[in-house]
Amino acid sequence: MSKGSYTYPDHILSIFQSAAAQISRDENDADKSGDTEARSPGQSGLLQAATDIAGLRMEGRVDEKARGPADNEVQLEGLSPAGLARVCASLGLQYLEAKLKGDQSTADRLRNELNDSKCDVRWASTIDQYLRYFGPSGTRAEIPYVTPAEAGETVITIPDDATIGLIGDWGTGGIPARRLLQQLKDKKPDIIVHLGDIYFSGTPQECETNFEEILDDVFDREKTGIPVYTLAGNHDLYSGGVGYYGLIERLNPKPFTQPASFFCLRTKNAKWQFLAMDTGLHDYNPFTVNDAVTFVEAEEEKWHRRRIEEFAGSTILMSHHQLFSAFSEIGKADDRARRAAYNPKLRQTFEMLQSIGKPIPAWFWGHEHNLCLYEPYIGLAKGRCVGCSAIPTFVDDDPYDVIEGLKEPPALINGTKLSVSGNVFTNAFATLSITKEGPIEARYFEDLNGNCIQKYSETISGG
Repeated sequence: MSKGSYTYPDHILSIFQSAAAQISRDENDADKSGDTEARSPGQSGLLQAATDIAGLRMEGRVDEKARGPADNEVQLEGLSPAGLARVCASLGLQYLEAKLKGDQSTADRLRNELNDSKCDVRWASTIDQYLRYFGPSGTRAEIPYVTPAEAGETVITIPDDATIGLIGDWGTGGIPARRLLQQLKDKKPDIIVHLGDIYFSGTPQECETNFEEILDDVFDREKTGIPVYTLAGNHDLYSGGVGYYGLIERLNPKPFTQPASFFCLRTKNAKWQFLAMDTGLHDYNPFTVNDAVTFVEAEEEKWHRRRIEEFAGSTILMSHHQLFSAFSEIGKADDRARRAAYNPKLRQTFEMLQSIGKPIPAWFWGHEHNLCLYEPYIGLAKGRCVGCSAIPTFVDDDPYDVIEGLKEPPALINGTKLSVSGNVFTNAFATLSITKEGPIEARYFEDLNGNCIQKYSETISGG
């Protein structure tokens, strides 16, 4: 299993990780309160163990070393803390899967094993609580998608000279995420846009603790009121989107409230607008999760078209998912193991919006935990991936390794790859500074050993 596979494009495994993270949080709270009754020994590596077990399952494998010993007291006594955590995580995932399959006899047996072993007593009860995030037979719960008719035609007006702070795949709640946000604060942004993904599955608690509370604290939003907008990533919706939709309703007061998972930010002087599209809604295939080719809802596509048709200025597109990539598989390979570098459905959306004849000089996206500043490709002058704001990507998992068999891969601008710090690549963010009369000044910064270093800068010109 790849060491850098910290998150997985699978709703069952993501909710399993969310449950493991909840148990870890509860244990940490017990440690702080001195409640030894609620604390279980040897569980400090529980979340890592759950991540490892989920990674094996993603590959269709089972950790044989973590199966079986839970009912053997002698074997359990001989396990290291990490080994015990792995056994408990394996039993927890098996219990979750049995419950989703409706296999009550197996679920009862596994629950007894969890409760009778040295595993955390909260495993079964926590998983039982997290079952509410599933639909029938373990499918993803129905998303409360806000339709264009419900959202209306309103756009959100922003200052003519605003600076937008851009982060992607940032919602981990970890120390690197907080540190990078502090570095962004030092650049004095007027607006924050998150390109999506609050981990592991966008539960209400994760949306609060991994996203909202940190933003409120670092930016002192109770006093500053800096607007924050967030796109719908695939992980945001794995728990059914209940956390995400509750979040966007309360992030900003009217008239700055985000109306839906898609929105339009438009400068007062009508020179620039930023169209955020929902590509997370359809990134879901429970049978072949890696083959899902996401797209924008037809009615939402028309909503974006109307925003461009009515607007005389230039448009920058934003989404969670990539239009194209040299480093991430998009869809299935053909009979000769060759694959396209672009998402054909999003390309159709892009070409439809281009056909209106208004300038669309750039598109920003996340999803890949990487910084990718591409040369012009398939008609887009500036395709920019900024999905590297918190998730660690390990050197062993080189994120700049071009996908084998890719047809005509897009090329990066020279000198724009992330730096390496120890055994991981750096995290990064961007700022988009709007000028009243001239182009947008885009700057890209990386967190290199705690120091904020400008990696690249460019201008984005309109029509």
